[in-house]
Amino acid sequence: MLRTTRVSGCGEFLENLRVDRRGFLKAGLLGNAGLSLAQLLRLEAEAGSASRPNSVIILWMRGGPSHIDMWDPKPDAPLEYRGEFGVTGTNVPGILLSDMLPRSAQIMHKWSIVRSLNHFDAGHSTGDQICFTGYPAGPTPDENSHPSCGSIVAEQLGRLNPQLPAYVMIPRMLPGAGSAYLGVAYKPFETLADPASPGPFRVPNFTPPEGVSVDRLSDRRTLLTGFDRLRSDVDARGQLEAVDRFHQIAWGILTSTAARDAFDLDQEPLQIRERYGFMPAFDPGAANRCGAPNWSQRMLLARRLVEAGVRLVTVDLRWWDTHVLGFDSLRRGFLPRWDQAYTALIDDLEQRGLLESTLVVAWGEFGRTPRVNNDAGRDHYPNVFSAALAGGPVQGGRVVGESDAKGAFPKANPKSPQDVLATVYRHLGVDPTRQYLNAAGRPISVLPSGTPLVELS
Repeated sequence: MLRTTRVSGCGEFLENLRVDRRGFLKAGLLGNAGLSLAQLLRLEAEAGSASRPNSVIILWMRGGPSHIDMWDPKPDAPLEYRGEFGVTGTNVPGILLSDMLPRSAQIMHKWSIVRSLNHFDAGHSTGDQICFTGYPAGPTPDENSHPSCGSIVAEQLGRLNPQLPAYVMIPRMLPGAGSAYLGVAYKPFETLADPASPGPFRVPNFTPPEGVSVDRLSDRRTLLTGFDRLRSDVDARGQLEAVDRFHQIAWGILTSTAARDAFDLDQEPLQIRERYGFMPAFDPGAANRCGAPNWSQRMLLARRLVEAGVRLVTVDLRWWDTHVLGFDSLRRGFLPRWDQAYTALIDDLEQRGLLESTLVVAWGEFGRTPRVNNDAGRDHYPNVFSAALAGGPVQGGRVVGESDAKGAFPKANPKSPQDVLATVYRHLGVDPTRQYLNAAGRPISVLPSGTPLVELS
């Protein structure tokens, strides 16, 4: 039976669509209800998303994207500050973007900007630590001193789909993105293979060595599990038990049809892959001076994974470290690719009914210096930077905070990386006040500070 509720824009009632679409059309109800097929598809997506658990995609723009040349242009600043790009209006009156982001400007009503982020550390790996964990880096910057947000999510919430990990890194681990003292069981699942690389994308963990069958692997797993449990009996801290859990999760993923399907980009229609940016021709000269990769397919894979039931996906979008000939690199490599892939992701999530349940956070470890350097680039700058947020609780078309006239310091409503993490945790239902024992046995809170960005809701 078709239950009913009012649908905006038509005089009929529909709720929780659970009838077969073909039968619905054959019965002639589509025309009688005054609905187009597009409206029906949208309603079905909304009905499905209403019961979907929340997820997060972090688009990690490693290297530090230039806030002035993207999301916080300064057209009235002197040339040595405003840089080589102009500005463009958006479909939200009063919000300006770099003129290198025309697609983003057209859908400004679907996403928002925080322009007053700041912290104190101008190092890549140490900045990573702050933005992934909420804590400063320890003595070894490339190793986690504290658990990343993804590991916290995996520990507190577990897996949505028993055949898929809770936390995935595309393609591999970043500084700050590990599990630290939570243990190996809460490390991210790394794809290792890169969907941005030429040729078919295949996750190596899903392919047994040549000549080794699943049955042989199963026999070996039984033996190893026995050893792990034996060793766990004498492990006072339970670390070996965590390793055993990690092996069990890894085995489930290895033999899972659902996981293979979720990671299989070949199942995506070519039209969708091209919308994100399917391996377009790319000038390896000027455009690739700072290593601008074709990471559009990584973003598409992230959508597939949250759709299949992964709670948090981090996508490595390096390398925005534009010290030398930065405007040339941004103009011919980074910004056109970003503009196409980012807007494709937002539109794709919306069309599939996933945007309301999926929070998308795009940012890097810091911004770039407000003053252009002598090499036509900008240097590391944590004193103020921007982030783009969409989906989940975020209302589009908003700007939170303000930087000063030169993009050098917060002018109004300063925000911290901890505030962004608090927003992620609130969306997912994670308790940021919970404490865990670190390696020294000291209780450490998930976050030392931070308040969700309520201005975006």
